[in-house]
Amino acid sequence: MSEFAPMNYVEEDATSGSGDDGNILDGHNKRQPVTPSSSGRRKRNRKAAGDAIVEAMLEIAAASKMRAAAISKNEERFSISKCIKVLDDMQDLSGSMDDYDLELDQMELVTAAAGFYYYNSIVKQPQRGISPSGSGFMTQVLEGHDDICRQMFRMDKHVFHKLSDTLRQRGMLRDTSGVIIEEQLAIFLNIVGHNERNRVIQERFQHSGETISRHFNNVLKAIKSLSREFLQPPPQTTPPEILCSHRFYPYFKDCIGVIDGMHIPAHVPAKEQSQFRNKKGLLSQNVLAACTFDLQFIFIYPGWEGSVADSRVLRAVLDDPDQNFPHIPEGKYYLVDMDYTNTEGFIAPYVGIRYHLHEYRGANKLPRNAKELFNHRHSSLRNVIQRSFNVLETRFPILKLAPQYAFHIQRDIVIAACVLHNYIRREEKNDWLFATVNGEPEEEMPYFEDQFDMQLASSMQEQIASAMRESIAAAMWNDFINKWDQW
Repeated sequence: MSEFAPMNYVEEDATSGSGDDGNILDGHNKRQPVTPSSSGRRKRNRKAAGDAIVEAMLEIAAASKMRAAAISKNEERFSISKCIKVLDDMQDLSGSMDDYDLELDQMELVTAAAGFYYYNSIVKQPQRGISPSGSGFMTQVLEGHDDICRQMFRMDKHVFHKLSDTLRQRGMLRDTSGVIIEEQLAIFLNIVGHNERNRVIQERFQHSGETISRHFNNVLKAIKSLSREFLQPPPQTTPPEILCSHRFYPYFKDCIGVIDGMHIPAHVPAKEQSQFRNKKGLLSQNVLAACTFDLQFIFIYPGWEGSVADSRVLRAVLDDPDQNFPHIPEGKYYLVDMDYTNTEGFIAPYVGIRYHLHEYRGANKLPRNAKELFNHRHSSLRNVIQRSFNVLETRFPILKLAPQYAFHIQRDIVIAACVLHNYIRREEKNDWLFATVNGEPEEEMPYFEDQFDMQLASSMQEQIASAMRESIAAAMWNDFINKWDQW
């Protein structure tokens, strides 16, 4: 029977077919053999061999009733009971059916069922916390070096175990007889953390494609449901990253975060591609993101067509109360780039003045006036969102390529990735990916939107924002000139 060992059928997918596995297994001695045909000795021999295989398979199954009971509770295309049920039904078929074809169908079913049971019987008993199937891979990762877990699951071991426990304790996922929550989460993380195809994950975890897809969707839904808890409004106090910097404090003491758009490659039907083609000619979804200076996301709004300007997405969010954009207290504001209007609650840099960090590098490139100094420090501070994007896409490379999922799944993947990003940030401040960007400016590539879409606000709101910006720039320049502070 060793020829059946490579089969990838696991009990997690088992379907009972009839729901009476126990009766079938206990009563197999009552089963009447199929009447052999009269078409010759060769067919009779084949028929006898088929009956012998059926009886042997039933004896093996009856000797392991606990195993059979576990199988009967799940769903699988090739469960023992389903094959037996089909064999029963086939006995009642009209004699007009060609007997040779009937024998072949029976043999195929018996072979599938026997191979299914044999595959499960040779898998060694799992260790605690490890699923029966794919146990070798899970053991290698969870009992191996820390770097292996970081590479495969995109987080440290203790973070992985705590997240698994959280999903279990809250009832957001449940262990099954074939795949416990740790392995379900590992399947999801392998897909989004390596942009692996279903077939690769099937081989790695030794589960069917249907099992992989089902658990991927279940975990995606569970992680997404944590968004309200882990995508939280920022604190109203001055962020420590500003408070502890002479370059930013007291000038940006009322700043509570940064907002920007992120273009993520999208896979969409041909008839919708023109709407999703961005200014660079690539198909993408435009994702509005807000983050804190601690590299955590505050708000995520994915799913907009790549052709839509960042400013229009922000306006749509602010005009729709159902989007639950965090309330901006009076006097507080977010930093935005030149693609947005400088308006109350959103402070943009001066237009027509050099802005990006590389424009201030080199000899004789110090700021020459208040507007240039303001733009340079605005860029340095707003750069935190580029660092957040960089960590997010490095940890979850699926965001760098257009996965061939339905678009609503692509959108939900973005939300789930941001939730995991924040979860890891809270649980492990010394996470290796965050450590690579802490304190290091991430160069931003300019991406210009149409000026027409920038007209968002009323004149009064713009005047309030302009006055605030002028006040900040003047105070900053005065200290720079008189104190020669770090610029």
